Amino acid sequence: MIEMLVVVTLVCMAMPVYVYAGYPLLLWLLTRQRPPAAPELDEPPPSVTLVVSCFNEAAVIAAKLDNALKTDYPADRFGVVVVSDGSDDGTDDIVHSFAGRGVRLVRQEGRLGKTMGLNRALETIDSDIVVFSDANALYEPQAIRRLVTHFSDGQVGYVVGAALYTDSEAGGSAHNENLYWRYELAIKSMESRLHSVVGGDGAIYAIRRTLWEPLQQRDINDFVNPLQIIAKGYRGIFEPAARCFEETAGSYDREIARKERIVNRSIRGLMRVKSVMNPARSGVFAFEVISHKLLRWLIPLFMAVGVAGSTVLAATGMGFFQLVTAGSLVMILLALQGQRTPEKHTLPPWLSLPYYFVMVNLYAVKGTLKALRGETQVTWNSARPNGSPTGGASDQSTAVSGWWWLVVGVMIVGLGLGYV
Repeated sequence: MIEMLVVVTLVCMAMPVYVYAGYPLLLWLLTRQRPPAAPELDEPPPSVTLVVSCFNEAAVIAAKLDNALKTDYPADRFGVVVVSDGSDDGTDDIVHSFAGRGVRLVRQEGRLGKTMGLNRALETIDSDIVVFSDANALYEPQAIRRLVTHFSDGQVGYVVGAALYTDSEAGGSAHNENLYWRYELAIKSMESRLHSVVGGDGAIYAIRRTLWEPLQQRDINDFVNPLQIIAKGYRGIFEPAARCFEETAGSYDREIARKERIVNRSIRGLMRVKSVMNPARSGVFAFEVISHKLLRWLIPLFMAVGVAGSTVLAATGMGFFQLVTAGSLVMILLALQGQRTPEKHTLPPWLSLPYYFVMVNLYAVKGTLKALRGETQVTWNSARPNGSPTGGASDQSTAVSGWWWLVVGVMIVGLGLGYV
């Protein structure tokens, strides 16, 4: 019995190490001799439509459209469509003021969500390429051209750009999100060279118009749509030189709420296009999507089982597991201290990193459980500081802190029994 518990505990402890370190290392080993693609733009260049999704973005939509119209792409091959999901703050009026410059508004009534708005907009678009963006994402002038050049390869179905953060030093949440995102960009680059980048980015990604298929209301478009394209036999490329800039969510509570929503919708989306996890159907991409997404979403489960098993084994006097339990205890205590701090944006790294890691994984579990219960959030407000994110992460994190103190107590008891 003890031997079996040791094996299960070690496997569960190894999974987070594999996901966060082993998988990137494998990607590096498999791709270090593979240079990134260097395509050239077709002549004549394909026609492109930039689709901007928004709800109540009056504060930023004018700047976004000005930015879009300055793109370095032939004007006669480029257009802009704004999808408004029932905005009532004057966003639509601002968009109408750009009509003379080639900007078209598609309004959706009833707050049906971004995905349904995109379905409606794509019915009206016949360009060769569609680029998807958010209202707060400002593009470098060359960004669209750099995305589109990859479609000269007939096997490429979607291309993802690099969304970078402009407020990465503004506070603990922004700094941690920026570090995490740079780590993600490195993984995307290696995945792209191996086979395909896993998923898109709602701020900046492009597809062949002919590969779009209408999505269900609960689908997250920048994840399900790329998976559908992979299932059709195409590849997805990451182009780090196609850059846009946006703000982070701005606070830990907003960032946590955003992570819960993304996991909630993404895990359902993966189950809807589960054929991409079959190596016989999608080849090496199955390895990528399982390692990068599915196993990462399951990390909280692995950690919970690993810590529980480690605590039990520590109580039997096994020195290695006593060290693991003590390390886990310190991590949880630091996260709890971070949770108790009112001004979380001022947290030092030794508190902000444990807090960010623990809370993001906790709310990933909540998002997963909601998905399993059939609960999917289809509309939301902006996660930026001028928005009001759905989720109430602050109140909920306070409510669960009592359970964490119970876990701390059990771990201390386990360590005490092992010492005795």
